[in-house]
Amino acid sequence: MSSTSLRAATADRLSARIAEEQAQRRLPSVMAGLVRDGHLVWAAGRGRVQDGEPTTDTQYRMGSITKPLVAVAVLRLRDAGRLRLEDRVEDHVPATPVGGATISQLLAHASGLQAETEGPWWERSAGGPWDELARSLPPHAARHRPGRRFHYSNVGYAVLGELLVRAHGAPWDEVVRDEVLRPLEMDRTTTRPQAPAARGYAVHPWADVLLPEPEHDAGAMAPAGQLWSTIDDVARFATLLAGDGGDVLHDDTIAEMCEPVAVTDQPGEPWTAAYGLGVQIWNVDGHRTVGHGGSMPGFLMLLRVDRESGDGAVVATNSTAGLQGQITTDLLALLAREEPRPPRPWAPLEVTSEVLGLTGLWYWGPIPLQLRAERELAFEIAPVAGPGRASRFRAEPDGTFTGLDGYYAGETLRVVRNTDGSVSHLDLASFILTRTPYDPDADVPGGVDPGGWRAAPHRSNEEHP
Repeated sequence: MSSTSLRAATADRLSARIAEEQAQRRLPSVMAGLVRDGHLVWAAGRGRVQDGEPTTDTQYRMGSITKPLVAVAVLRLRDAGRLRLEDRVEDHVPATPVGGATISQLLAHASGLQAETEGPWWERSAGGPWDELARSLPPHAARHRPGRRFHYSNVGYAVLGELLVRAHGAPWDEVVRDEVLRPLEMDRTTTRPQAPAARGYAVHPWADVLLPEPEHDAGAMAPAGQLWSTIDDVARFATLLAGDGGDVLHDDTIAEMCEPVAVTDQPGEPWTAAYGLGVQIWNVDGHRTVGHGGSMPGFLMLLRVDRESGDGAVVATNSTAGLQGQITTDLLALLAREEPRPPRPWAPLEVTSEVLGLTGLWYWGPIPLQLRAERELAFEIAPVAGPGRASRFRAEPDGTFTGLDGYYAGETLRVVRNTDGSVSHLDLASFILTRTPYDPDADVPGGVDPGGWRAAPHRSNEEHP
């Protein structure tokens, strides 16, 4: 991946943070990188792998960061019209105890399916074929009603891996390789380690000694955490999550992946984590980042992307425990503070005469709203002051506009015209927006009192016996 450089002082601060993590957490090695504008702008390693320090080309096991790659392959099937996210699992992978759940629920860990297998700890045991795994699942493998709550399920991603097998007639890893890895030029992402690769270790909790961890093929469970990758390669995937899907995923589909589907709820606390379609979502003081964590015996990997700025952080270690999620947050915060992005330069927009004619003040009843043309969209409607229902809109070929977010996401706005072609009002999901409050000449539901606006109630009209 092509690389640009940060200022030396910034790189030193970032490297110091990685050195602190490696020393304090007692990690055999750690490798980290930061992504900006599709480039790896900084990377640094600490500790030793084999005979030297790790590099951006050193493989570490991705663990559950395999899951977002599987999810992308599934979403490509949806975008190609070969399945729907609301399809039942039974329609594509029959004879599972989670058949009534939907594909969307599997992707978001909301199917209710049990977290782990019935047999030995699959992460430390060689796996078998799908048929063997399917037979091992009990009839009560659904721990919760589908859609009720977030319940992380490694088994669920084994099911999604089998869905890819049946849809493509090829092993799941070949599908992910051909559909996702090769187009993204993630050439060093493989199902088994390829040199240079780190060896996985457990660090003794009470002594500075190491225990090698096993490495194996997880069989049917492999889609939950099999892949190995490098900082270079995962940085390319971070660019996709930032919104640049290239020929792999449309921007709208990436945005859909990154919307919360199932919230990780802690009673009495505001939610700080959720799951989308294959990605984790973190909410810190209203600021959201997306990505995933990966954990397998001997390895931890973290991927976090700020969707607003596009900056991303990747950190990997060859230790079963120790690496803290805070490290990615700290690296992104350091990058933003030391190398702030300049604001996008102002430039005039290409705005159609129709949209330009709609800009300005509108009223929903007595509530003033402003309609403003937006870059890369049609416009945004928002309250003039204070909180309220705000949404952005996209123009459609038939002359209508579709809401993209907020209360009006997916809803249709129609421009209603008078016989002379002038605009009468806007019809937004049955709400009527007028140029003046309760315009009597517009089709306001319930009509407008013929007495009009007044200083005080009229006894004859508004007081009843």
